[in-house]
Amino acid sequence: MSSFGLVSSQTQHLLASLLGDRDFTRRYIAENTRRIRERREQLAEGLAAVGIECLESNAGLFCWVNMRRLMRSRSFEGEMELWKKVVFEVGLNISPGSSCHCREPGWFRVCFANMSAKTLDVALQRLGAFAEAATAGRRVLAPARSISLPVRFSWANRLTPGSAADRKAER
Repeated sequence: MSSFGLVSSQTQHLLASLLGDRDFTRRYIAENTRRIRERREQLAEGLAAVGIECLESNAGLFCWVNMRRLMRSRSFEGEMELWKKVVFEVGLNISPGSSCHCREPGWFRVCFANMSAKTLDVALQRLGAFAEAATAGRRVLAPARSISLPVRFSWANRLTPGSAADRKAER
């Protein structure tokens, strides 16, 4: 809970009380799951509207977003150049895939779970305007041939049981 100090006894007691209340915990998890699902769907739909794809997922607090078509070159240097533009021109801090050991340049990790729907709308509007401006008047790189998910994010595959079809059926 804290990277810089101990959690107070009062906070520990409060958390123990909350987590000990099974009815509260059940309702909290259900509501939190609903909100996270809504944000993920909002993000995926907003990105798709501006021609940016994201990988389908079954859970999590972030989404892997394919921004290769916005890069000037398909390299990790091109990825870092795009990341700097998104940070300094758009005002969004998304994580370049290379910082998460992604083997293919152009993928970014976008966290969506820590913001309201309104804040996510603002972020999507900014990113959409940037994507439109970045592609206006210049040839946009076509998406590169994708390599399979197990190769691209082999570490994530080990953490995610079941197939995409299984996860879709669970919804």
